[in-house]
Amino acid sequence: MIRLTTLLRGGACAAAILAMSACASVSNAAEPLVDTAVASDPVKAEPEPIVWDLTDLYATPEAWEAAYAEVEGRIGGLEANRGTLGESAAKMAAVYRQTSDIGKDAVRLYTYASLSHDENQGDAVAQERFGKARNLFQALGEATSWMSPEVLSIGEEKVRGFLDAEPALAPFRFGLEDTLRQAPHTLDDKGEALMAQAGLALSQPNQIYSLFANASIPWPTITLSDGTEVKLNQAGYSRYRGAPNRDDRKAVFDAFWDAWGQYENGMGATLNAQVQSAIFRAKARNYDSVLQRNMFDDALPPEIYTELVSQVNEALPVFHRYLKLRGRMLGVDDLRYYDIYPPMIEADTGVFDIERSKEITFEALKPFGEEYINLLKEGLSKEWMHAYPQEGKESGAYMSGSAYDVHPYLLLNHNDDYDSMSTFAHEWGHAVHTMLAKSEQPFETAGYSTFIAEMASTINEILLEEYMIEHAETKEEKLFYLGQALESLRGTFYRQTMFGEFELAIHEAAERGEPLTGAKLTEIYGNLLRKYHGEAEGVLTIDDPYTVEWAFIPHFYYEFYVYQYATSISGAAWFSEQFLAGDDKVRENFINVLKAGGSDYPHNILLNEAGLDMTKPDAYQAVVRRMNDIMDRMEALLDEE
Repeated sequence: MIRLTTLLRGGACAAAILAMSACASVSNAAEPLVDTAVASDPVKAEPEPIVWDLTDLYATPEAWEAAYAEVEGRIGGLEANRGTLGESAAKMAAVYRQTSDIGKDAVRLYTYASLSHDENQGDAVAQERFGKARNLFQALGEATSWMSPEVLSIGEEKVRGFLDAEPALAPFRFGLEDTLRQAPHTLDDKGEALMAQAGLALSQPNQIYSLFANASIPWPTITLSDGTEVKLNQAGYSRYRGAPNRDDRKAVFDAFWDAWGQYENGMGATLNAQVQSAIFRAKARNYDSVLQRNMFDDALPPEIYTELVSQVNEALPVFHRYLKLRGRMLGVDDLRYYDIYPPMIEADTGVFDIERSKEITFEALKPFGEEYINLLKEGLSKEWMHAYPQEGKESGAYMSGSAYDVHPYLLLNHNDDYDSMSTFAHEWGHAVHTMLAKSEQPFETAGYSTFIAEMASTINEILLEEYMIEHAETKEEKLFYLGQALESLRGTFYRQTMFGEFELAIHEAAERGEPLTGAKLTEIYGNLLRKYHGEAEGVLTIDDPYTVEWAFIPHFYYEFYVYQYATSISGAAWFSEQFLAGDDKVRENFINVLKAGGSDYPHNILLNEAGLDMTKPDAYQAVVRRMNDIMDRMEALLDEE
């Protein structure tokens, strides 16, 4: 997961910061925003805390409060610039510099508030500080909402003349050119102010979901076959859904999805509210659809979305091959949905605590070269991580790199197992990406697109997988790591594309005027579950109660976000295939992609720096080749005498 701001395009600090998790992604994307670790032994000693040092942001909470008051006052002074952008190139540069500097300081304030809140979300003081930070960005959005309309009123010819004449506008060139591109979808200053004011209200469905999922649903408790009593909240479900005993897995699924099923109507209304708010934003800005708006923001060709879905659907037989192999290895003839998560083979891999995770990740990523490894070494030696679970802490894992003048921070919920190490490598991919982008880019273009961000982290998982496979000491251990690599592809390439199909289907239904009830959402999702998992072909059976799974997935509140997991693992497989074949040029190209930050649109960066065209089938076929290759290796080992 990465938390990252969309920064200052056209001078206005993006309101997307108000829903920071909308800029988030998840390592081990089999399940968004929850801990994906599976453990058969629930009892273990509590590890020594490993916590981040937030004093690098602000020495004390009192220092944060003082900085907050100072930035709040500066935001109040921005209104005086209204009507002055067209006076001269120098004046435009001065206003943009003032706005950008305020934005940079506001991001730092938000980062501290967000991180301290996520340490313990039950802390009332941290809750209040986080609320103030959100309100600050609301105020900043409103205070700068007039800038894009004013730039457009000046006219493209004059703006481009200013850009050519004034060197001080150079950091803002990409943002200003993007403002000109956005002209058909930019409102007048009153309209932009109204949209900025609506930002908090339109983000409420996500907040409602979070309250239900993390604090309000009464989670069931069940007793496993060994007598262990477990509470099936989100972390408990993630931990025990892969239990080795099949009856236990079924019991976990039955209880957990029954709990969600009781909220089908309410969660349906919540997700419908999210979809309706997305439709409102698209219509208000003169887009034909929500999909068009989301693809347009990063200038992504629509063919990327359609090509991904097409390629994944064509490759469903490969997914079904995986499911049949899973059934074979588990010794299950009648494969069910609750058979998806247990390891395909058990192996004694030892404990992957933080220190071991550091050592192995460092070795696995050495193919990136000296520059990358030196940055990783620096980060691993510092107090940049909040590593282990604790009461009230945000679940899952993320990297926060938005504070430009400060290093990245990483939140983990490390369980000392292989999945946790994979997550560790993933998040450090985001962190080094951030460090490389900041090394080459000013604040205004350091913030990169999610479309590229997940490639930078997912490729780390692939390199880690291959390192572990190569260094496995037994046949069982090698099969275990091959199985983990296969599961990563299932969870990211197939599952996230299925999520993307669901998201497109529900938005298109709502845009046609069809009501989205909980029952309707369950029907749409259930049909996709059955298609992807080959129920009609006799591959795997989906029991009806499990089709409410849509209610559990938080990324459906982030508007066409999840498909980027699938495009990212496709790109990562494309890069790593050449990487692992010893192509030094592709390594240089990949590092250049990371250094480019947000200096251009992501599709352009990939195409121009590395020759990767995500509108073409070749971009997606590398991941299919990787999946088949892994299964070939596994079957060869299984067939050995």
